[in-house]
Amino acid sequence: MKIGILQAGRAAPELAAKLGDYDDMFRHLLAGYGFEFRSWAVLDMEFPAGPEDADGWLITGSVHGAYDDLPWIAPLEALIRAIHDSGRPLVGVCFGHQIIAQALGGKVEKYPGGYAVGRSEYVLNGKPVFLNAWHQDQVTRLPEGAEVIGSSAFCPHAMLRYGDSMLTIQPHPEFDDAYIEGLIRARTGVVPEPQLAAARAEFGKPNDSAAIARMMADFLRRKEG
Repeated sequence: MKIGILQAGRAAPELAAKLGDYDDMFRHLLAGYGFEFRSWAVLDMEFPAGPEDADGWLITGSVHGAYDDLPWIAPLEALIRAIHDSGRPLVGVCFGHQIIAQALGGKVEKYPGGYAVGRSEYVLNGKPVFLNAWHQDQVTRLPEGAEVIGSSAFCPHAMLRYGDSMLTIQPHPEFDDAYIEGLIRARTGVVPEPQLAAARAEFGKPNDSAAIARMMADFLRRKEG
C-alpha cells in the first residue's frame, strides 16, 4: 500500500541532520506495517497530480499556521477536499490535524493559554494515553462531520475522526524525547523556562506512540483493496 506524505514543514536543520526530517519520522513511526512511501514537499508547492497518486495520505506538522497567508495553503486545502471526496484515507498530525479541520469548514486559532510541550496526557476513547506535544495553535471550532475521540484539559479537540475517511491527531506520536529535547534547545525563549523544565522532567517516562502508530496504520489500511 502506497502512502503519500504531504510534508508541510521541516525539522530544524541541526535536528534533521541527526534525527531526520518530518517525513523520515513518519516512515520510522509506521515501519513494519507493509507501507511504501512517497513524499511531496507541499510547502515548496510540490503537489501530487491528485488523490489517485497514493492509496492513503498523511499530512505532517509545520512551523506555519493553517491560517497563514502562504501560497501553498489554499492548494493543500483543495487537495484535502479532493482526497475526502475520493474515499481514500487521510491522517493528519498537528498542523495536518488543523489544516484538515480548516479545509472542511472548521476554525484554527492561536491558543491564548500558551503551548503544550512534551509528554502530555489525553483521554482517547475513554482511556488515558500519553504523547509528546509541541503546539500553541488549536482547532477551536469543529467542521461538520468531525467526531472528537481524544481530548485533554488543554486541548479539547485533540483527536478527531471523520467517519472512515479521515483521522487527525494534535500531539506528535512521531516525536521522541530526543526530538523534544532538541526543540527545547533550538527554540529557547519561545516557551517559558519553567514549562520547559517540567517537560525535561518527563523524559524517559513511557508514552503511547506505538499504540497510536498502530491506530494510524489500521485506519490507513482499512481502505486497502
